[in-house]
Amino acid sequence: MGGLPIENTSTAISLSQVPKDRKSAAPAVPDSKPKKKICCACPDTKKLRDECIVEHGESACEKWIEAHRKCLRAEGFNV
Repeated sequence: MGGLPIENTSTAISLSQVPKDRKSAAPAVPDSKPKKKICCACPDTKKLRDECIVEHGESACEKWIEAHRKCLRAEGFNV
């Protein structure tokens, strides 16, 4: 039996035969991205902030500006 080497192809599996959801051995990483656009997040604090700035100026509305930033951070935005 000194002829050609024998390949055992019955145990070899190519990645094209594995279902797509099983190709990655790593567990799925949950989305860390915000689910909304920043313009649509926190409409209540945004409205209060904007009205205050229009009526009193930015320097007088730090409380509302910070409240809106806090809300955006809670929604996953880095502000």
